[in-house]
Amino acid sequence: MLVIRPVTLADLSALEQLAEHAVPRLTNLPANRERLEERILRSQEAFASDIEFPGNEHYMFVLADDSRNDVLGTATIRAQAGAAEAYYTYRQETLIHASQQLNVRREVQTLALSHEASDATLLCALSLNPRYKGTSAESLLRRARLMFIAQYPERFSRILAVAFPGYLDSQNESPFWESVGRHFFARSFQEMNHMAGVRSKSFIAEVMPQFPLYLPLLTPQARAAIGREHPAHEEALAEMLAEGFVRSRHVDIFDAGPIVKAERERLETFRRAAWHPVRIRPEHALPDAEPAMIANQTLSDFRCIVARYALSPTGQLMLSPQHAERLGVEEGRAVLAAPLTLPSAIDALDEGEM
Repeated sequence: MLVIRPVTLADLSALEQLAEHAVPRLTNLPANRERLEERILRSQEAFASDIEFPGNEHYMFVLADDSRNDVLGTATIRAQAGAAEAYYTYRQETLIHASQQLNVRREVQTLALSHEASDATLLCALSLNPRYKGTSAESLLRRARLMFIAQYPERFSRILAVAFPGYLDSQNESPFWESVGRHFFARSFQEMNHMAGVRSKSFIAEVMPQFPLYLPLLTPQARAAIGREHPAHEEALAEMLAEGFVRSRHVDIFDAGPIVKAERERLETFRRAAWHPVRIRPEHALPDAEPAMIANQTLSDFRCIVARYALSPTGQLMLSPQHAERLGVEEGRAVLAAPLTLPSAIDALDEGEM
């Protein structure tokens, strides 16, 4: 049975494998044992601390098969993206160049360095065993973080964001980096991606130009990559759009990947989640019902699974003994449940400030 739980030091070797096989390699999940161990310890500290408002906490989760003691995936929440150092992005803007004498008016698209997204809570560092791609396990791993945020809203920002890996060409290089970043670092995208994971992205913003980048001066390939996700993450982006996230004007300073954002109260998981007392019944006695994410109400022992959303006439959630055991709940205890199925995705651009 698959379950989402907080990471432990015993998961370190499995995390190394997930980091090594992530497609593409993830800055927030470096394939570096020392850095991964630091992140596990930071996560354990966050789960153990009394928090009244978001700061530099990282909450790291794993998708585990408890019956075989296997770790199949991982995902993280950064409580405040720019708590320790500014979280830099490029903001897409429009400048107007006009001359009355020449009767010329041109709208020019630009990218301006920004740290407006620093206060947002960032959902990041998701990697999953390829065997489980496209299954309910992938949705559980991605969205169980929302079930956790729903229970502990004081620990997170009202604005949630997800930065998706950007487009890479057939040579596994970033057209955007080749047109912009390489001029200032003289290193390949893969080299810089590794350095940013082991260190941080702040040094990139320190060297990148502080003035707006005029898009017509970039290569056509670079312009086409702006706001375009990596092909391996198309379905993930579609699910987040169906959840209620919208594309922002911000893109990653590294590969120009899209950054989506949302007020958490508008997300489907938050709007449709409900508390139910548990009634334990044999598996064969449970009625058919749509699948749901079901989470217990503990902090350091947080658990979230997929099970049938089977309600009794009095509003009790009926669970099998095996599901109740995985959640660590007894009959009468309350659990948080939200439908696993989402409506169709709406691909929209937020016209607001972020």
